[in-house]
Parts: sequence; structure tokens; C-alpha cells
Amino acid sequence: MGVLLNRAIASFCAIAIGIFVTLTPAHADSLVDNVNGMTLDGEGQVIRFTGMVIDEEGRVKQLLGRRDKRPQNVDFGFDGEGKTLIPGFVDAHGHVMGMGFAALTLDLTDTKSLDEALAKIRAYAREFPNRQWIIGSGWNQEVWGLGRFPTAAELDAIVPDRPVFLSRVDGHAVWVNSAAMKAVAITSSTKSPSGGSIERLAGKPSGIFVDKAEGLFDQAIPQPRPIERDLALMEAQEILLAHGVTAIADMGTTIKDWQSFRRAGDIGQLKIRIISYAAEIDNMIAIAGPRPSPWLYDDRLKLAGVKLYVDGALGSRGALLKQPYADKPDQSGLALLSSVQLKNKMSRAAMSGFQTAVHAIGDRANDEVLSAVEELGATYKGDRRWRVEHAQIVDPADIPRFARTGTIASMQPVHQTSDRLMAEARLGPNRLGGAYAWKSMHDSGVRLAFGTDVPVESSYPFAGLAAAITREDANGQPFGGWLPHERLTREQAWKAYTLGAAFASFAEDRIGSLEPGKRADFVIIDEDIMLATPQQIRHMKVLQTWIGGKPEYVRKP
Repeated sequence: MGVLLNRAIASFCAIAIGIFVTLTPAHADSLVDNVNGMTLDGEGQVIRFTGMVIDEEGRVKQLLGRRDKRPQNVDFGFDGEGKTLIPGFVDAHGHVMGMGFAALTLDLTDTKSLDEALAKIRAYAREFPNRQWIIGSGWNQEVWGLGRFPTAAELDAIVPDRPVFLSRVDGHAVWVNSAAMKAVAITSSTKSPSGGSIERLAGKPSGIFVDKAEGLFDQAIPQPRPIERDLALMEAQEILLAHGVTAIADMGTTIKDWQSFRRAGDIGQLKIRIISYAAEIDNMIAIAGPRPSPWLYDDRLKLAGVKLYVDGALGSRGALLKQPYADKPDQSGLALLSSVQLKNKMSRAAMSGFQTAVHAIGDRANDEVLSAVEELGATYKGDRRWRVEHAQIVDPADIPRFARTGTIASMQPVHQTSDRLMAEARLGPNRLGGAYAWKSMHDSGVRLAFGTDVPVESSYPFAGLAAAITREDANGQPFGGWLPHERLTREQAWKAYTLGAAFASFAEDRIGSLEPGKRADFVIIDEDIMLATPQQIRHMKVLQTWIGGKPEYVRKP
């Protein structure tokens, strides 16, 4: 971590120089003019404007048409030169610190084969010979076309002398070498923990640990120091700003994550807006105490609720299904919580006013969450906004239950394009009726909130927009879209990435659209989002990102 420490010290020196400028308040209204401005209203209709007045607190004061009179007494004016201006994106589901650390450690997301991944691991180990553990993430055996999980033996052949710990792209499995297993005394007699699985070959651990079995390594892996955590946060913020993301729901905030957020806020360097969902009930209580936290740092941070897990992921066959996997009939997924445990945890959160966001990917997992919401809804009245995170594989018969219970479907369009072939293999052709079913959800009256699940996928929201309206991947495959009846209009998809995501976190009164009273969080892009082709949307360039009426990112020429 020595390199990270040097970078962190240099970064904090630069921050210290800029603190005075960052904290200096404006004393009058500002004017952003000569823009091709557009936002959505509550009904998802496009509102166009050419100018925007921003008050001294960084809120939208007035939207102006071409013929409207411009105010004269403004602190500064910005000429948009006719460029398109839209609200900042609100990522409904991401992992802020995870993306920061992914940017600072070994990243395997771009590898297309096992051999390519092994070559990258070998090169990384040589570059950092003094690191006690090789830590990384992003591998995906489905992208590699491997047809199986990788093994410890394959890692042993290139890094035999120290532990290697590599998280799968979805975070629901790890790939380790023999040195890592030796470090925590894992042997052939080690049993899989409840809610987890140790994959085996000829009776011996193969090097793959799924879901709660990952925790067997927790005590042995060196933990980042606070200064390294702060550097990861800065890296994450810069990436989000460059992608036009001005707010994100952080799913699984730990106490140490929260401390990093607070340290950044205390020195005026919390640039994006983070809405936290604590990792488990204990973290929720330790961070916020008896109730959700208030908004802090000019609406830049809030602890809203808790993130729970019912099942794992489809790629590692941890997603909980009503019927066995088509490509492995002896498995039907992993239940990470029993029905009673789930309801107890949801009830504990609800009784103190915390929102609950529950990870559920398989159709049985979604059924479990909906059943819990139906039962608890009789006790906990009012606007609860129960959330299901991912909702990837849903029994079509269960879709109306989302609408009836007011349960929000927090989904990630890019997962559909990444997972399409895997979903077909895992489920077979006759069980795809409720797979990534955005349009069916929308037409049934379900509230949609879109995100990226970064770092599982890139935080770049335009790729998700393109996927949502085409059901095609970056290469235009399959032509016409996969299950094309589930395509959304661009207004519907855009709303899910802005107003829908804000609503999902009780933040629609502050962010998600540009209208008087809301924060002036916006993005300037190089194309008209309503006229651009899906391919142009996929490659949209973010020219500037403003938060609270101030530019936080400007693209270099």
C-alpha cells in the first residue's frame, strides 16, 4: 500500500490548498444560459428551457425560456454555448468504496479469457512484490467462456509464494490460491457455512468460495488504513463525476465507509451526494442510532436505511430459484436468510423508521421479499418504500405484487446485456418470462429505480440508458433486442435513472430533476439525449458535471 499512501498524501496536500475556494459561499444568484436544457416532470414528460437561475444556496430558482427576461444582478454567468444540459444522474444502486478500491487494486474486468487474467495477475504480482496479499476483483468465468470456475491450482502456478484473493465481478464468489487457504487453515474437512458454499474438486476445496463462505478469509486479509480508504473515496468520486453521476445510493455502507464519508464532508471534499444503506442492522444502529440520520453537508450525505441479502448471484448459482438450475439440476441457489430472519430484520429497521433494501435476484428470493412486505405492511403503515435490489428473475405472477405493495424495483439495465447468455443457460428457454422485465414492471405500475451496481458494472449511466431502450449490448446484439417486448421508451428509462432513483431513496424533494427548490445538480453533454440514436447515447460524452450550482468536473480537451 506504499504507493497508495504516497498518492494519498499528495492528494490531501492538493485538497488543503483548495479548501478555502471550495467553502467560499456565493453571495448572489447565478445564471446558466444559452443551453439546450431539458428535464422531466413528475409524469415523465420532457420540459425544455434555455436558461437557469441558481440561488446562493445552490438550488434552482427559475427555469427560463428563450424569450424570458434574464436577471441582471447575478454573481456570475455561464454561457453553455448551446450544449445540452440535463439533470445529474442518480445511481440507485452502487458500492462507492468498492469502486474506489477497484480502481486502486488489481482489476480483471477487462479480461476476456482465463489466460489473459492469469497473465495480468502474474504481471501485478511482479509489479508489487512487497504486498502481503494480492487483492483484486472483476473476474467472470462466463465472459471467459470457461464453462467452469477457475481453480486454486491455476493461481498456484503463477503466484505460489503469497495469498491471492480475487472477488468475482458480482462480489458473490472469490477465487483464491492454496496460500490463501493455508493462511486461514482451510482443509478438505472444512465445512461450508450456512448461506455459503465451498466448491470442491475430488473432495478438496477448489479455490472458489461462494457468498458467506467468503467470510472465512475476513480475519486474515490486511485491512486498508483510513488514509487509503480516503484515497479510494476520492478516486470513486472522480469517476462518478466524469460519468455524470451526481448522487448514488451506497448499498452496504460499513462504519469505516461512513467514517471516510464524514472525513471528506468535514473538509469540504464530499463532492457527490451519497445516500447510504448500512451493511446489516448492527452497522445501521452504530452509524445512525435510533433513527435515520438527517441530511449532512448541504444534502451530500444521509444514512437512509439498511441493505439485506436474501440470496446470491446468478453467475455463481447462488440466486435462489423456485426450480433447480437448468444447467445444474442438483442446485437451486443459496438462502442467505430464512423467512423468519428476513422478517425480523425488516421489522427491526421499520420500527425505527429506517428504509429496507433487500438484495433478491432469483424468483424464489423475490417471492420471499414480497411475502415479507405483505405481512409487515399490516403493521408498519405509511410510506415505507420497501426496495428490492436487482429483481432480475421474477415469476411473472409476482410482478403485480410489487405494485400492490408499493415495493420499488431497483434494477440495473446493464446486467441484462452482460447476463443474457448466462441467464439462458441457468434458466433454460421456458423460464425467462420475468427476466429483467422492466416494461412488464412499468406497465404493472411498479416504481422503477435504475443504477449500475458499480463496480460490478461501470458507473457510466448512458450505457444503461441505451440497454434499457434497446435490450442490445454494445455490439448491437442480439439485433432487435433480447426479449424486445421488455424495452422501455427513452423517457421511461431516463426517469428511472433520475426521478425514479431519487424517489427510491426519499430524495425526490431535493434531486432527480431540475425545478425550483431542488438542488442544481446537472450535466452538460455533447448530444441531445432526446434526439441521439441509442448508439450515440451509449457513447455520450460528459463535458461538465455541476453539483449545487458549482462545476465539480470539466472534461479535458
